[in-house]
Order: sequence, then C-alpha cells, then structure tokens
Amino acid sequence: MSIARRLWVDNAELAGRALAHPFVRGVADGSLPREVFSGYVAQDAFFLEAYARAYALALASSPDTETVLAFAGLIAAVRDELSMHAAYAARWGVDSSTTSPAEATLAYTEFLLATAATGTVGLLCAAMTPCMRLYAHLGQSLAVEGVAADSTYGSWVTAYADPGFGILADQLDALLDAHATDTPAVRTAYSRAMRLELAFFDAAYSLTPRQPR
Repeated sequence: MSIARRLWVDNAELAGRALAHPFVRGVADGSLPREVFSGYVAQDAFFLEAYARAYALALASSPDTETVLAFAGLIAAVRDELSMHAAYAARWGVDSSTTSPAEATLAYTEFLLATAATGTVGLLCAAMTPCMRLYAHLGQSLAVEGVAADSTYGSWVTAYADPGFGILADQLDALLDAHATDTPAVRTAYSRAMRLELAFFDAAYSLTPRQPR
C-alpha cells in the first residue's frame, strides 16, 4: 500500500466525521443558511490564497523538473478554484477582501505556510494532501447520494465530484508517495491537516443562526 493510501485509510474516521458534519449535511440537503455558506466561501478564499503560496514554496524547493511542473499545474488548479469562489461571492454579495480570517482559518494557513517554509517537500505534501483528497471524497460521496446539480449548493458538490478534481487529488497523492517516507512527522502532519479541516467546518457551522429557546 502506498504512503498516500495508507495515510488516508489510517485517517478514515476523520474523513467519516467530515462527511457526517452538520455543515456538509446542510450543503447536501440545501438546508444550510446562505449567510453561513457565504461566510465559509470568504474564509475558504483566504485559505486558498495561502494554499497557493504553500504550493509555490514547494515548487521552489522541488528537486527535479517533473516535480516543478506538477506543482505548477496544482497552483493553476487553485486559481480555478478561487474563480469558482469569486462566482459565489458575486452571486451572494460577499466581499472576501473585507473578511478577517477566523481563528480556525489562521491555524490551518499558518500550519501550512510554516511547514512549507521549514519542512521538506515530502512533509509539505503530507500537510497539503488531506485538503484535496478530503474534498474529492466529499464531492464524490455527495454525488453518489444524489445531490442534484441544480440544488442550492449543487454546483459546489459538482465541482468537487468532478473527475478532473479527483485527478488533481491523485497527482498530489503521487507527489506524496514520491517525496515522503513513512515517518512519525509525516503521519502527524497528515492527521493534523485532517483535524484542521474538521475545525474549519466547525468554525463555519458555528455561524448558523440558532432558534430562540
């Protein structure tokens, strides 16, 4: 079993918690309040900018041309994802430029950028892979459940269920396999990123309006 596959299997419980998370379930059935999803989009735009910077640092540290080109392609994919977020923002009047990052967002971005600045390419891949692999898993799982493309958040599900996004996740898995070894540091980075993904959903869902008692 490859390192990427082993780490994913070892963190399956966290992936299951993400799929069952109230935020994700609200996306699936359309019950998530629009203002909550808008807040998530603004935070995710901030996160993705840092994610792209981490990719850029990995590209600069790449040991060979093949790896440089792989990271360049992944940076371009983040650009496309940011364009998708910009479309959401325009539709719902969200100004991401005026949004301050939440504590959960800062915790995740600071972890990624610190790993990119001080760690090896393999360690950074371990920190970055969970985001791609988890979102591909969520999109594909929700698509199998039958979330309609024209539902409230159907375009979000469609984007992450798209086979092209799955291919990008596979490419990052391949970089992890090529550059990382199965060490405690790599395992810790991967599991920490998975937990930070859950914390990101927790923070987004905490904005859900509560009914008065």
